[in-house]
Amino acid sequence: MMFDHLHQERVLILDYGSQYTQLIARRVRESHVYCEIHPFNMPIESVRAFEPKGIILSGGPSSVHEEGAPLADPGIFELGVPVLGICYGMQLLAHQLGGAVEKAERREYGPALVDIVFQGDLFTDIETEGVRVWMSHGDRIVKLPPNFRIMGRSDNSPAAAMGDPQRKIYGVQFHPEVAHTPSGKDILENFLFRICRCKPSWTMKSFVESAIGSIREKVGDDRVICALSGGVDSSVVAVMLHKAIGDRLHCIFVNNGLLRKGEAETVQRIFRDHFEINLIYVDASVEFLDRLREVEDPERKRKIIGNLFIEIFEEEARRIPGARYLAQGTLYPDVIESVSFKGPSATIKTHHNVGGLPERMQLELIEPLRELFKDEVRMVGRELGLPERIIMRHPFPGPGLAIRIIGTVDPSSLEILREADAIIQEEIEAAGWYEHVWQSFAVLLPVRSVGVMGDERTYEQAVALRAVESVDAMTADWARLPYEVLGRISNRIINEVKGVNRVVYDISSKPPSTIEWE
Repeated sequence: MMFDHLHQERVLILDYGSQYTQLIARRVRESHVYCEIHPFNMPIESVRAFEPKGIILSGGPSSVHEEGAPLADPGIFELGVPVLGICYGMQLLAHQLGGAVEKAERREYGPALVDIVFQGDLFTDIETEGVRVWMSHGDRIVKLPPNFRIMGRSDNSPAAAMGDPQRKIYGVQFHPEVAHTPSGKDILENFLFRICRCKPSWTMKSFVESAIGSIREKVGDDRVICALSGGVDSSVVAVMLHKAIGDRLHCIFVNNGLLRKGEAETVQRIFRDHFEINLIYVDASVEFLDRLREVEDPERKRKIIGNLFIEIFEEEARRIPGARYLAQGTLYPDVIESVSFKGPSATIKTHHNVGGLPERMQLELIEPLRELFKDEVRMVGRELGLPERIIMRHPFPGPGLAIRIIGTVDPSSLEILREADAIIQEEIEAAGWYEHVWQSFAVLLPVRSVGVMGDERTYEQAVALRAVESVDAMTADWARLPYEVLGRISNRIINEVKGVNRVVYDISSKPPSTIEWE
């Protein structure tokens, strides 16, 4: 980590493959305690070097009785550091510390009620009867390890929570990190503050101050290049670096002709005029549209756009003398994904980094946001004084509108899509829904249908409206926009956008669908 020395107090989360592992980290961070996720098999020497104030063992899909089930290094329990096992993590504690785990007669998935029988430590100030929790397990603990005591029980789990207060090792069979466990935040904070004795010192204000100092120290008198897109991540990186090194930052903004309405002008106005950042603007619309002519396959579109972007960016960057660093908006979920418990997953998505440029141009990477989740990046943006319209901007794909046109990309299709998309953004903002949805956008479909406008029969294109709610884009559900809002959007698009006579609403969830159509 770039700012490793900043975190005097930190909690280590060992990942056993739970779908909720990132959520545990988010909850810890929300309580202003710094934490990191590492694979369950992190070497014990690395755990020691990390100097955690506490260790959390995540849940996971395995059973402790499976062949090759992931286990904890026994050395973890000899460090004298408080440990909290969640779900599979609790079963692991029982299995490895001398207790017994067996397959439950019936699996327990979903809401359950737990009675607290030891109202101290983890459960200080938590109600004792019928505590609502979220379960997700097929095994249960039938014998506690020596010196452990039952702290909570449910109808199906005689040991729904257990602990050895002397050694400060605890386990809960349920998931305190999910919203379906209303007391979960208090239970986690009891672990962090009462048991681990952490202080709530992880704030975005302190992060910004320390990060700016670290950037200055690292860069010295050298120059940094940054690819600016106008999205949240690259915007926050640009402003943070500008505050740290001023005119030695050079931002390159490539207009690929696939941006939303007015976007190129907005980015230039905010960064060049308002923040007075060195901004190189390259209008490459014609080159991108030439390369995309007659291309229908979405994967080919992505490759063409990505490769041409690298060509243009490299050409501009070479004109900047003395550049040694390339700044990039890598976020913590990307870092976790690349070192996940299941082995390195697909490399960080290509629109999150600038291809292979660091190696090709012999530049060193600076990734000041690689410790942060998206919601933390937005908070950093506020600390830095970025306009709210950029901080809360919906994610926009690297290939831009090219993957929201199903079929070939041409100036006429782009114009239709831009106008339809602008109407969607205006109406969703006007209705107060913009900050309640993760993304909202238009997709131009390769479908023509019959309609009637005035007394004339029309045969024109259809636009799909997509609006989803999500926390991290890993899963998403379609937004239940009010009928009046949907009606206004449809009426305006059909009346104001020449070439469209039908609007449909996409009500599919991710999974099985994706958020984008291509």
